Amino acid sequence: MTTQMNGDAEPPSPETPKRDFESSALYLGVYDFVKDYMSRYDCSHDFNHILRVLALAKHILAQETLANPEKKLQKQAVLLAALLHDVGDKKYVQSGDNPEHAVEEVLQKHGCPPRFVAKVALIVQHVSYSNEIKRPHLVKAILGAHPELAIVQDADRLDAIGAVGIARTFAYGAAKASDRGLQGCIEHFTDKLENIEALMKTETGKALARERMQRLKDFRQWWEEENELVS
Repeated sequence: MTTQMNGDAEPPSPETPKRDFESSALYLGVYDFVKDYMSRYDCSHDFNHILRVLALAKHILAQETLANPEKKLQKQAVLLAALLHDVGDKKYVQSGDNPEHAVEEVLQKHGCPPRFVAKVALIVQHVSYSNEIKRPHLVKAILGAHPELAIVQDADRLDAIGAVGIARTFAYGAAKASDRGLQGCIEHFTDKLENIEALMKTETGKALARERMQRLKDFRQWWEEENELVS
């Protein structure tokens, strides 16, 4: 995937006015593609996860735009990246898949300009927590060029904590890591989930993360209390 650091990619021109982007053929086509694509995933990363991330991304975008009206954020890029952010996830790649170019292909199919395709694909490629941990300086540079990444990152990470995040942790453990058991799922809190709040980028995301992180901590405390007699 080609890395494009220029943040001035022209957004696509849907058939409907900009305010009605969610009614455009592009948006609806990508939406339907993702809905079908995610049907192969277990419930920890299914289309309902995508819808929650999409809703969070819309909320964060609205709040950040209200607080910083001078900041240029492309709504089209945010919504499409939120929809596509788990397409090609290496945890679920199947034989015959082409995950490296899946995002570009669906956007090109729907007539998006090349620079916009590259922008959305770059955002999708760098949403993941593990990618930021491995390449923090690269992700920081991409955030500078494409601030929409911060919104999609925060939205995805919010769905990994709180009550929903707890449920997803156990669902993923059952589907993909059954050998680690329930306690192994709890240990995932320490390995990853409890680090998420510190990586939030937007003020809206940070506020939501504080609330959801407290729910995570409360659950862990309840777990430890109920298991304290086990030696």
